[in-house]
Amino acid sequence: MKQTYPGSCHCGAVRFECDLDLAAGTRRCNCSFCLKTRMWKAFAMAGEFRLLQGEQELGDYRAADSQWPQGCVHHHFCRRCGVRPFSRGYLEMEPFNGWFHAVNVACLDGLDDATLAAIPIEYEDGRHDRWESTPASPRYL
Repeated sequence: MKQTYPGSCHCGAVRFECDLDLAAGTRRCNCSFCLKTRMWKAFAMAGEFRLLQGEQELGDYRAADSQWPQGCVHHHFCRRCGVRPFSRGYLEMEPFNGWFHAVNVACLDGLDDATLAAIPIEYEDGRHDRWESTPASPRYL
């Protein structure tokens, strides 16, 4: 069941809230970008994400070598503390059907260790463009 979660970057300059069903699963990917930024994502679809503060503090990175069409995924980060609380992307396929946010689960506020440990994770083999497949050894993710 979807629940509204508050979230923020490390320094608090960027704050948001989003509607997520964490029990439905989250994702971790082994592509070089997700791996190096340690992204742990849950998806908020159109209308389920609200930026509350800090739009002026957001940097925007778009990987030129990405499989995504250029400009399709905006990887936002806080210019003050460097934390990446979410990305914003566009896909015309189920379940996305347009704009969505990939929220960094680690940036959700108020979740205790037991709650975080209980969240299901699916692993993506983005390194080999097999997004729906689990990497051979996902333990490092």
